Amino acid sequence: MTVADRSSTGLDDVPALVARTDPADAFDPIAVYAAGVESGLEAALWLRGSEDLALVGLGRAWSVEAEGDGRFGAADDAWRVVTDVLGPDDPTWPSGVGPLLMGGLGFTGRPPSPDEVWAPFGAASLVLPEFIAAQTGGAAWITTTTADGVAAPGMRRWDRVLARGRELAHAPTAMVARPVSLPLSVVGEQPDEALWRRTVSLFAGAVGRGRLDKVVLARRVVLASPADLDVENALRRLAASAPESTVFAFHRGDRTFIGATPERLIRTDGRAFRTVAIAGSIGRGGDVAGDAALAAELLASEKDIEEHAVVVAAIRERLAPLSEQLAIEPEPRVLTLRHVQHLITEIEGTVHEREGLLGLAERLHPTPAVGGEPRDLALSLIDEHEGFDRGWYAGPIGWLGADGDGELMVALRCGIVQRTRATLFAGCGIVADSDPEREWDESRMKLRAVISALGRPVDEA
Repeated sequence: MTVADRSSTGLDDVPALVARTDPADAFDPIAVYAAGVESGLEAALWLRGSEDLALVGLGRAWSVEAEGDGRFGAADDAWRVVTDVLGPDDPTWPSGVGPLLMGGLGFTGRPPSPDEVWAPFGAASLVLPEFIAAQTGGAAWITTTTADGVAAPGMRRWDRVLARGRELAHAPTAMVARPVSLPLSVVGEQPDEALWRRTVSLFAGAVGRGRLDKVVLARRVVLASPADLDVENALRRLAASAPESTVFAFHRGDRTFIGATPERLIRTDGRAFRTVAIAGSIGRGGDVAGDAALAAELLASEKDIEEHAVVVAAIRERLAPLSEQLAIEPEPRVLTLRHVQHLITEIEGTVHEREGLLGLAERLHPTPAVGGEPRDLALSLIDEHEGFDRGWYAGPIGWLGADGDGELMVALRCGIVQRTRATLFAGCGIVADSDPEREWDESRMKLRAVISALGRPVDEA
């Protein structure tokens, strides 16, 4: 199913979908995902270790391919019709169990050109997989969805995928993140360092003159290796090195969008919601004392505190009119990741009336953490000067349940793997006193998470 805009949802095209959810044995999610890719299936992986949730989606029973500014509402409208066809979830199921949409909504909602690395992913694409394996709270479930009115026979196909997943999980090299030695060379970047420095200075000047409060400039770096990159092992390395982040993968055609993001855009549970402001960064020290010294420096940095405050204020402004309760941590704290430390402020509350995940996401995206403030002016500067299509980078990715609740993260610390090449992305928030050299170094820190999962850099990205 294709949705062009909110007023044309093609709802008459919804097939007679049938879904079935059954308890299952525990499984290794990365191995099941890899088995699906090996079988030639479209695949999605979602690992949120801090909340004990693993989701694997394989195949495509139905999808909504939306674009433009109305993509959130169009997807929400279409999904509501489909869930009416599927019927209500069992209320005893935990969150994340049952029929789900999995995918991304893109940064701008503009369709990528056919020769763009993002082409197989579309402007925005949310897929109802034929097969979803969910694991949470020490239990597992399998959901199959078919459009032919008969769900049960499909289980035989997925039994084969699960069997292959068990084989991969029990292989001698499985279950453990192996060291990587493939050399990775930089073969392209936009903008290059000289243009980056000029653009940072331009943006900082615009902030200093009061035109805007903040704007985020991103880089795209293309790396090449002499052999195919090992996505399965990269996922294991990301999961091992970033337990506080959400590890994800979306496989379309010959490409995989992979990453480990620390930033939640929105999580909903009925009228309750949770989000987070992450902005302001510094590196890691060589030991605990070094980390603590750098964290203290970050908390004392006027530049980083200013950048962070812009994000918190914008989220408050967008959510307060809807909220019955809104709780924002009074001061930022430091989140320590494998290669970088960030300022973070947790935000939660309840809305007056149930908005649903996509409704709240539409109000929040893009936050100043990935776009800027004021939003429209910052986005116009990004379009004019950044020089590449962000695609799903810095856009909302995640899953949406039949009840309208789910979780969307911001796609950061990520890139697209295509056989021997990886196209990676990183961005930095620019305010009045941003230093081009420091921002360049910060972007390199942010790239390290995915680079170190894939191979050994021979050039400084």
